[in-house]
Amino acid sequence: MSALWLRRLHKWVGILIGLQFLLWALSGATMALLDMEAVAGGETVEAAAAPLPTASAAWPMIGDALGNDVRTLRTRTVLGRPLLEIGGPDETLLVDPTTGRRFEIGAASAGGIAAEAHPRGAAPSKVERMETLSLAVRGHTLPIWKVDFADRGRSSYYVSGTTGELLERRNQAWRWWDVAWMLHTMDYAERTSFNHPLIVFAAIAMAWLALTGFWLLFRTMWKHDIAWLRRRLSD
Repeated sequence: MSALWLRRLHKWVGILIGLQFLLWALSGATMALLDMEAVAGGETVEAAAAPLPTASAAWPMIGDALGNDVRTLRTRTVLGRPLLEIGGPDETLLVDPTTGRRFEIGAASAGGIAAEAHPRGAAPSKVERMETLSLAVRGHTLPIWKVDFADRGRSSYYVSGTTGELLERRNQAWRWWDVAWMLHTMDYAERTSFNHPLIVFAAIAMAWLALTGFWLLFRTMWKHDIAWLRRRLSD
């Protein structure tokens, strides 16, 4: 490849890499400037724990429901009610220890759980059951309830339809941060990895740009500079 064609190719690759460097700088500055507490959803509100009943006619029923293949068992407090969370090989369920019945997480209870966790105790403006996973809850599994708030940050809380746990708290600050993270890692699909073919290709292109830049420096620029210097000295 002649020096002329190499210079042209070096120029266009340099423009593309320069644009990516600009995106890295802007996205990095955005993530650094955003308040991480705001990105995380603000102050965390802990619900008060309720004690389990020590005596209940439902305990034999619960014992029968547990069976012989219980993987996890823990106590939970959901909307002020003490519950048992029982994890089996195929599913996890909540059981009311006073009745022995399964506690279902519906729209009303999901909205109440989200409202309890809101730092200002705002009332939900919309509660809907998600049919597919979105980027906001990547890494989780359905069923999930999405609870929206008409607050300043346009918050959306995500509640597990199985355990009633608050999975994620998303708001406008998090959305800005997530876009900046996408641009910074060049993961435009899942936004979870910085080790993928596109960023590896960008790294190889940067290495090629540096090597060809040094070659062009010695092959063209210095050659003309030395010739000019020789002419000056001969005069």
